[in-house]
Amino acid sequence: MHFDFPTILVALTLGSGLIWLLDVLLWRPKRRASAPEVKEPWLVDISRSFFPVFLVVVLLRSFVVEPFRIPSGSMMPTLLIGDFILVNKFAYGLRLPVLETKILDLGEPQRGDVAVFRFPENPRMDYIKRVVALPGDRVDYRHKTILVNGQIYRQQPTGPYQGVGAGERFSGYLTGLEQIGEAQHPFMVHPMAPDLVPGCQVLQEGPVEVPAGHYFVMGDNRDNSNDSRCWGFVPESHLRGRAMVIWMNWDSQRSGIIDWGRIGQMID
Repeated sequence: MHFDFPTILVALTLGSGLIWLLDVLLWRPKRRASAPEVKEPWLVDISRSFFPVFLVVVLLRSFVVEPFRIPSGSMMPTLLIGDFILVNKFAYGLRLPVLETKILDLGEPQRGDVAVFRFPENPRMDYIKRVVALPGDRVDYRHKTILVNGQIYRQQPTGPYQGVGAGERFSGYLTGLEQIGEAQHPFMVHPMAPDLVPGCQVLQEGPVEVPAGHYFVMGDNRDNSNDSRCWGFVPESHLRGRAMVIWMNWDSQRSGIIDWGRIGQMID
């Protein structure tokens, strides 16, 4: 069952605010006129107490930062299973909660950004991937390397991956640093896996051009990521924000459970 927390939070905010407003305008004057010493109803008391809390949380989650948990290994080694991250909600413009309508344009994704977005095939789900190509780019993926507009994103090998906890099953994958624009970003591959797994048809016939208003995204764990190679492009309207920092790591399969060294790491 899908738990639509943003919609529930907005509903609680509107509901508690409406009850509080009705009490101020209608119910309280009538109570005081008939019996000045009567206590306000419990529902009004709860609504008055919690409305400011709900409102602050809605504003923070919608326009400043929003927490997300990493449930899979598709962004390893950058993000590990069990990482809890904060997402910058205004990096790509301000959007109304629930409706996702942009009300203020503040920026656009750049190549190399780690972006959170609504999954195009199921917008009720949130995905996180790295932006590798922008609108108008021609992108291809061959021999474990990305080509954009005919230029290879150069790679520097860094050795086998040594996983722990939930990531132990990826031990032995090969890691490296990939040059995207001015910055280097980590990635990992399985040397024996095909470039495009069965069912991922987007690049089977060669390079594709990213449509206007869309982005091509991939996981840093290249051979364990359901991304644009499989289902296509991310519409600009589906963007939620840019991953910013790791604020907690909780992996029940790891000795010690919490990796304190990951807390506070910026996400590049």
